[in-house]
Amino acid sequence: MQASVATGCLQTGMTERSHGRRRRQIYHDFGFDSIVVKFSTRPERRVGSDELWDKAEAALEEATKLAGLDYILNPGEGAFYGPKLEFTLKDSLGRDWQCGTIQVDFNLPQRLGAEYVGKDNQKHIPVMLHRAAVGSIERFLGILIEEFMGDFPLWLAPVQARVLPISEKFAEYAHKVERELVNAGVRCDIDESNEKLGYKFRQCELQKVPYKIIVGEKEMNEGVVSVNKRKEGDKGQMTVAEFLAMTEADRQVVR
Repeated sequence: MQASVATGCLQTGMTERSHGRRRRQIYHDFGFDSIVVKFSTRPERRVGSDELWDKAEAALEEATKLAGLDYILNPGEGAFYGPKLEFTLKDSLGRDWQCGTIQVDFNLPQRLGAEYVGKDNQKHIPVMLHRAAVGSIERFLGILIEEFMGDFPLWLAPVQARVLPISEKFAEYAHKVERELVNAGVRCDIDESNEKLGYKFRQCELQKVPYKIIVGEKEMNEGVVSVNKRKEGDKGQMTVAEFLAMTEADRQVVR
């Protein structure tokens, strides 16, 4: 029963719903397009019959082709419980890192006593798919920081904008601007230090904050802000609503 049911689950599940294309899109959104897919086949020490492994590998290979993924064969490097796909990307230093995986597991469902009723009205043991989108999140974050050298695109920047009041006289207006930005979903903070504006600018540059929002007497009286963008400089005066409209596309998590 185990072999026949596992085969059916693989053919109707993996073949029709491979996550490989989605995985590539995730990496693309983070700026990684140099990706190698490795197809890892049965190791020497493994569970399950050769017949079941033949069908599992064939189904995973078909799913990979349907997803339009080119792959490199990685003989003998599969998990003891099933074959897997490994997604390897290059960092900014040219090093290879294995990140995401899709693994087939026909061992654990049996040990858990998992069952489902198939089209034949008989009970069958399913096959489990283990899916790790980026692998170790700590390692992936390290790769990401190195890739961008901490200079993240707007949607990924920890602090997207910083409000810089010219002096403490404009602190109340600065807080009002900050609240409007935060309420609109912008990751924003405020520099209330007594330092000069030039020093605040330098701190923003060192911390690679994408946008500086400057407020002074003129801005407060006219209900606007002055915007300065990292690497591009002065963007002029505008309302908070206009700033939100200008940055809306770049603030989207997936474009």
